[in-house]
Amino acid sequence: MSERVTTRVEPPSPNLELALETAQAGDETAFRTIYRDLQPRLLRYLRALVGADAEDVAADAWLQIARDLHTFRGDYDKFRGWASTVARHRALDHLRRVNRRPEATVQIDELTDLIGRDDTEREALDRLSTDAAIAMIGTLPRDQAEAVLLRVVVGLDAKEAGRVLGKRAGAVRTAAYRGLHRLAAMLEEGPDAGTADG
Repeated sequence: MSERVTTRVEPPSPNLELALETAQAGDETAFRTIYRDLQPRLLRYLRALVGADAEDVAADAWLQIARDLHTFRGDYDKFRGWASTVARHRALDHLRRVNRRPEATVQIDELTDLIGRDDTEREALDRLSTDAAIAMIGTLPRDQAEAVLLRVVVGLDAKEAGRVLGKRAGAVRTAAYRGLHRLAAMLEEGPDAGTADG
């Protein structure tokens, strides 16, 4: 039973192309438009790379994106690739920092005074299926996981994903295909399939 697993990249809307051009000219509303389109995708990608620190890493990435946006040249597809590269570099920097410093311990008593502004229950329910999917993707070999995340979650074509990863487009297509094929097999095998080696 061999099904062909494919990835289809949707082209960005003309509104996003215009928003990118306008944002590069300094328009804050246009910048918010591209941020709202790309931020959820980058967060999903970064969660697979750095886990719970994804929002902090994304914030660092967006600071650099905002600072350097005027120097970017290309269409919205290339922008998504460029922004993903920035996010990946910030994630790798973060992982290097985390691995160099000792882990801090926090006493539970210190956490009781923290109050969340969001509806935690609703947010958890909304993210449950997304987090489960990202966790499952995270069980793949790293090259396959990143290829799947960049192609399917971020929406990059193979060429742009290859630029982010420093690989040829064909290698990214192959890694994404293998990763999606492995995910399909995991789903058929059941919930414990992601922990098996292979």
